[in-house]
Formats: sequence, structure tokens, C-alpha cells
Amino acid sequence: MIRQLVATGIFVAYSITALAQEGIQSDFTELKDWRKVDPAAWSAIRPGTHVQFGTADIRYDKLYAPEAASLSSAWNAHSWKNEKIHTQFVIYTTQAQQGVTISRSALTDGKGNTIPASAVSTGFLRYVMTDELNSEGGGCGFRKPGEYDSSLVADAIDFKTSMNIAANTTQPVWLSIKVPAQTAAGIYKGSITVKNNKGIAIKTLSYNVTVNNRTLPDAKDWAYHLDLWQSPYAVSRYHNVKPFSKEHFDAMRPYMTQLAGVGQKVITTSIIYDPWNSQTEDIYGDMVKWTKKRDGSWTYDYTEFDKWVEFMMECGVTKQIACYSMIPWNLKFFYYDEATGKMIHIVAKPGSPEYDAHWRPMLVDFAKHLKQKGWFNITCIAMDERPMEAMQAAIKLIRSVDKDFKVSLAGNYHKELVNDIYDYCVAIGQDFTAEEREARFSKGWPTTYYTCCTEGFPNTFTFSAPAESAWLGWFAAGKNFHGYLRWAYNCWVKDPLQDSRFRAWSAGDTYLVYPGPRSSIRFERMAEGIQTFEKIRILKAEGKGPQLEKVLKSFEWNKLKQKSAAEMVNTASAVLNSL
Repeated sequence: MIRQLVATGIFVAYSITALAQEGIQSDFTELKDWRKVDPAAWSAIRPGTHVQFGTADIRYDKLYAPEAASLSSAWNAHSWKNEKIHTQFVIYTTQAQQGVTISRSALTDGKGNTIPASAVSTGFLRYVMTDELNSEGGGCGFRKPGEYDSSLVADAIDFKTSMNIAANTTQPVWLSIKVPAQTAAGIYKGSITVKNNKGIAIKTLSYNVTVNNRTLPDAKDWAYHLDLWQSPYAVSRYHNVKPFSKEHFDAMRPYMTQLAGVGQKVITTSIIYDPWNSQTEDIYGDMVKWTKKRDGSWTYDYTEFDKWVEFMMECGVTKQIACYSMIPWNLKFFYYDEATGKMIHIVAKPGSPEYDAHWRPMLVDFAKHLKQKGWFNITCIAMDERPMEAMQAAIKLIRSVDKDFKVSLAGNYHKELVNDIYDYCVAIGQDFTAEEREARFSKGWPTTYYTCCTEGFPNTFTFSAPAESAWLGWFAAGKNFHGYLRWAYNCWVKDPLQDSRFRAWSAGDTYLVYPGPRSSIRFERMAEGIQTFEKIRILKAEGKGPQLEKVLKSFEWNKLKQKSAAEMVNTASAVLNSL
């Protein structure tokens, strides 16, 4: 598995407050930090409770007062209409505060125009256990308990309405504003107020938002080809509901609507059992049930596949269906055998007679079913990180069944495959030639890149610098990719709200959002990068490309070792906001 993404147009964390009102997920207790508070770390802090703006680029440490250089009494933001913007403010206190709440004002421009308070959301940052990169500077490889340094890190954005804050503690808060599309251009002033458990104001922070006269399209209309793989099986386990039952779909709806709200384009399906050799906490099941009859013929039950696809389309993900996988990592293919009354499997290599005999009748039947459902033209037989020879053998079989079957691959670049793969996603650092890219673009073929556990930077681990997630969208724009793929939207570990570590791969590799649903710093910043991609696309259409070219060229993968993602993103954003 690559180890490490319409109708609504609503953006991520679109309604943390509303989710809290719905009571989707109760509160939880963070793991206890084994470190003791160092009095020296708080000796320079004036006694009492303080509230200041921070930055979205920092994961603030709970037990240390924030560095003064990262704090400000003001926040001056820029936004397009229909864009979502964000920052952090921090509450740090030398005395315990129980039941801290936050109120939000409407924003006004002094001319009678307003952005309603309902467009503003706040979420307390919660702390989750994380680890670190391996000795080679990447995130791959099995991890023995105690082998890696671990620590608590701020990542999950919680929708709870109040928070208890211990003495000598820093509590970050995520502040988001979704500027309505109909907002008049201008400078808007708003504020947030932090209150104690008696409703008395501790501190009010005021801020300004300059709204540009341009409008960002709704997420359903974004061009960015986002492919974050979904796991319905993780939701089933965590919420303790039967897979593909009404209760399961009810539990999944807020997660998948949230995903559609950042422009997700692809529905992840598993058409065989365990396509990734049980690598995740929850095995991907067979959404298509294969049965070999006593007479040797085959039947295929698409009930779960159809339910899942229809559900995801209802949530707003409609562009593409990815069907994994004709080339699983262990080359095992499971099916129910009527003659023995058991689930059994074969092992077959692409190109072998056994492989052909197993897959040909299924592909014939699957093509017929997809055409009946009206999904054939948006469906891809999908593989990931498979050798070129295996891909060529599988493609030959697929096309012999139906020449119009689409194929997708997330893996290494091979010039021999460029003209055979509809949706081709290459590893970061690899690329297509200018001629190949032009040919693919002219046909409208998705041409994207991915990151996985291999890369230390940029990445979306729970310890990764937050700006790296935003950097991904800038990189796609600078390198002229259609978008980005990451293997795990919600492949949760055993206890994702407390401990993001996994037996293999760096912590956070397996998921970007938390049960609840709760968003994360990583997911919010990734969405920021996607919005940036769309803004760049619009500005280029206006003829602003030359002004952006210099900063776009700075987004080189190997430059992250010399310059931080935050520095690159902030410098480029200043240029973008000036246009």
C-alpha cells in the first residue's frame, strides 16, 4: 500500500460547533504527559492568564510558555470570497482555569456589510502521542515498542465548547473563518473573547480580514485532483457498527462529507479481499463477493460496492471510482468455493494462465455491471506501487476484455506506461517529460504526485511541521501537476485520539482526521494548499502567471533541507495576496 485524499461546497471543519451540537463524538482524555513542568520555563511569565495570537506554523508545547517571538496582539489576514482562512491563538496561564469558553463576534467593515459570527469557528487543540523519523531520515519500517522517542504533540482540532486548563499550561486554539461568497470586498474587523467558567471575559482579541474582490469557486468545482484514500472498515470498527449497515453509513457521513468539502475526487473501493496484505489496523474487505459455483462458473455480488459508491456520491465525491487491486502485494485472490463451502484463495502472477482464468470472467461481468449503473466511464482499475512488468500484463488483460477500461497507478514513473494509464500518480521527485505532460493534459488524464512514508520532508506525520501540508498544494502548482494523492484519510490506529503511533511507519502516517469527526492541523493546512492551487489557477487565467513564476519555482522538493516549508509558504503567500 502507498503508505502515506461536491455537492455541498462546504469547507473542512465546516461546522465544528454544529457537530458538537449533534453530539457525534463524546469527549476523551488525553494521555498524561510524563514530563514535569519546569518552573524555570514559566518564571518570566507574569502571573495570571494570557491570550495572544500565535501562528498556524507551530505546534505549541503544552508544558512550556510560548516563545514571545511567535506571539502577537493582532492578526491581519487576507481572504478571497468563499475562502476559508485560519490561524492559532494561545491561552497560557500560571493559574488553573476551569471551563474556559470562547465567544466569537460578527465581522463588520464599517459600511453596513458583515461576515456573520456563524462563519467563525474555534477548536481547542488536543494532544496526541507521536514519534519521529527513522535513522535514515524517513518514516518507513517496522517500529518496535520503545525504539523511537515519543512525545505528546498538538494536532487534533476539537469541537468541545469548553476546556479545563491546568496551571503552567499552554492551550492552543484553532481559529477559522469561512468568508461567505456574497461578502462585499473590504476590510472587516472582528474579535474573539476568552471567558472563564463564570462567563467573565479574560481577554478579547481583535483582528482584521481584508476580503479580496475575487471569489473562490465551491469545492465541488475545484480543478485540484485530490485522492485521499478512505477506509469504511476503520469507521465500522471504531464506531462498533456492522459494515455497510444503516448505522455504519450514518457514522461515516460526517467524515465523508468533510472530505468532499475539500474537493475530494476519488472513491476508494476494494474489489478483492485484503488488497494490501493486512498492513493496516483494519483489513479492507471485499466489496465485491466472488463465488465459484460447483460447475466452475463464477458469480459476483456487487451489493456492498454499489452501496458504498452510491453513498460516497451522495456525500459529494463523484468524479472517479478507484477499484483496488488486480495486483495485490501478496498476489493472493480470495473467493468463496461452493464445492468446499469455504473461503479459499489462489496465488497467481499477472500474465500467468491462472491469473487470466481468475480475472477475465470477473472483468467481463464487472464491465457489464458498471455500464448498467452508468459508472463505467468514471471507473479505474487501480494499482499502487507495482512493477512495470506486472502492470503491463494486467493492462493487456484489462484491454482485451474492454479497450475502454480505464487504469490508474500510483507508483514510479515508467515511460512505457505513460500512454496506457489514465490516472497516473508518480512519487514526489519524479516527473513526466514536457511532451508526455502535454499529451496527457490534452486528453484530460489526471496527472498527479504522491508522498508516502519514504519522505522525511514534506510529510503529514503528526510531528511534521504544519506548513508542509500547505506546501503540497504549492508544489503541485509549481510543477504543473493536477493534484495530489495520500494513501490514508482515516486508516485509524487502535486509539487514534490518544496515540497516533503505528507498528509500521511514522506516527500519523495512517490518518489525517480524527474520530468525531475532528479535523487536524495537518488536514486544515492541506486544505489551505488546495485553495492556493485554485487561486493560482485563476490568477494565471487572468494573466498573472509571470508575477507568480518566481515563487512557484522556489517550490523544489530538495530545497526543504535548506529552507523551511513555513518560510517558503509565507513568502509565496505574501506575493499571492498582493495580486
